[in-house]
Amino acid sequence: MPRSIFLGRPWPGPGEPLWLDDDRAWALTLAEVEADTCADCGQPWSEATDPAHEGRWHAAVVRCHACAAAASTVAQFESAGGDMRGLHVHVTRG
Repeated sequence: MPRSIFLGRPWPGPGEPLWLDDDRAWALTLAEVEADTCADCGQPWSEATDPAHEGRWHAAVVRCHACAAAASTVAQFESAGGDMRGLHVHVTRG
């Protein structure tokens, strides 16, 4: 969806462009940002892989209790001989 429509621009009529120049510029910029983002930690590749930045990153171990419950359920299912093919886990708050 073009950014301008997401932000409230009326849906274009016949002969009007769906994507404005500004929409394309925003989309291309987002694509650049996403291409420079580590899928694991979310930090910019250009900074996180620069040797000049070694030692500047700090990390903390945290536990997502929802993911822990899912992993425990999957482990029990697998150890009981459950078929893991195509398995998805739905987590709800109890």
